[in-house]
Amino acid sequence: MATKINVYAKDGSKQSSVDLPLVFSERVREDVISRAVLAHYSRERQAFGSSPLAGKKHSVDLSKRRRDYRGVYGHGISRVPRKILSRSGTRFNWVGAFSPGCVGGRNAHPPKAEKIWEQKINKKERRLAIRSAIAATADKTVVAARGHLFKEVSCVLDDACEALAKTSEVLSLFEVLGFGPELERVAERSIRAGRGTMRGRRYKTKVGPLVVVSKNCPLVKAASGISGVEVVTVDRLHAAALAPGCVPGRLTVWTASAMAKLKEGLFV
Repeated sequence: MATKINVYAKDGSKQSSVDLPLVFSERVREDVISRAVLAHYSRERQAFGSSPLAGKKHSVDLSKRRRDYRGVYGHGISRVPRKILSRSGTRFNWVGAFSPGCVGGRNAHPPKAEKIWEQKINKKERRLAIRSAIAATADKTVVAARGHLFKEVSCVLDDACEALAKTSEVLSLFEVLGFGPELERVAERSIRAGRGTMRGRRYKTKVGPLVVVSKNCPLVKAASGISGVEVVTVDRLHAAALAPGCVPGRLTVWTASAMAKLKEGLFV
């Protein structure tokens, strides 16, 4: 892995080169990265469950004792809870209800909304996962294994690039940096197989470059309109952004100020 990284201006010209922060020399731990990514996804999961009264709204107060009125005893039928549809004297027309084995009855073990889906992870382990995922972004073999197309892996942009306010300007910058084939790759989308096509997730898109900035700037909004491109501030960086789907090695572009914050010991 190279110890130097190039810094580019808005016009795509090479300005200088800087030393990679120490965090890029971290060993890539795919097991720790996977734990951190799954923990991040678990916090985004929405709780779901059945209504507590589902299947329990029928009157099924029937006696199981001998010679009791409105009882099932002695009728040659199972002692299943039943609801009465009609009656003639002491004879009743009834059907099973309420119990899990009946039509319209309750579920035996329904999904419960109070279930906690969040997975916990230690603070030091989460920071180790972020450092490990950052180191993977500078390894050409790991980045290429994800399917990214690039000329140079992990490049740094001048701080003036954070002031880009138009999507067309960001596209032009990516073109001169050699990310044209990568943007064409992520622009393709496919139709999802299965019921998801009818539930608001008809298309599947690919993951493209990640842009890491130092603060909330115009570049965040300008680049968000490009398919596959994600922009995140360096202090809010997490393992799921660096390794989507628990697979490390996302193609990453840094700004000079964001790289400087890494040198200050962020995520240590």
